[in-house]
Amino acid sequence: MQTLIFDCDGVLVDSEVIAEATLIERLSEWLPDVDVEQALAQALGQTTEAILLGLEALSAHALPQAALALLDDEIEARLAQELDAIEGAAAAITVVDLPKAVVSNSRRCRVVASLSKTGLDRVLQGAPIFCAEQVERPKPDPAVYQLAANTLGVMPGNCLVVEDSVSGARAARAAGMTVIGFVGASHVPAGQADRLSELGVWRVMQRMAELPGLVEDWRSEQRLKA
Repeated sequence: MQTLIFDCDGVLVDSEVIAEATLIERLSEWLPDVDVEQALAQALGQTTEAILLGLEALSAHALPQAALALLDDEIEARLAQELDAIEGAAAAITVVDLPKAVVSNSRRCRVVASLSKTGLDRVLQGAPIFCAEQVERPKPDPAVYQLAANTLGVMPGNCLVVEDSVSGARAARAAGMTVIGFVGASHVPAGQADRLSELGVWRVMQRMAELPGLVEDWRSEQRLKA
């Protein structure tokens, strides 16, 4: 069974730009000796917890005890007000006639709320959601992708994944899946397409409108291998 798997943030919903702005504002207050914006450019796709640990290690200052909860709550409040779907995501999901799933490094409540806010939950029609909190190690470890494949009963080689981050693409590739790198969200840093290509993703796409054609190309390649 062939399956199409989407990351959520920066692939289905244009959330990373909102989360990044919140992190820059708050962490610049808490860690004034760290260039937060530059550090975040290297942390795309990581969990908020991993980002906080990395930035705190660069600083002479300590984060507030409840920093993770405070940031998650603030980001999710902004997402509830400001979040939009990635342009063309709903149409692409509708056109592609493969089973679908969502695999995210965000906590499940954020993924569910984001898909509901943008209406993509209705388009995905109950597609399973897998999140980093379900495994011991988040992306770039392949565990959450392996969990998805095992739960869905699908071979990793029959999974096509859409990811925007090096961390996520590395996780999916390590799980044995084919990866499309997506660079069409608002937050994408300069050179991201090159970074994804250097990592070894199968294709890079700029717009969700390209997805149906890429899926057909992948399925043709799969048939030739059979």
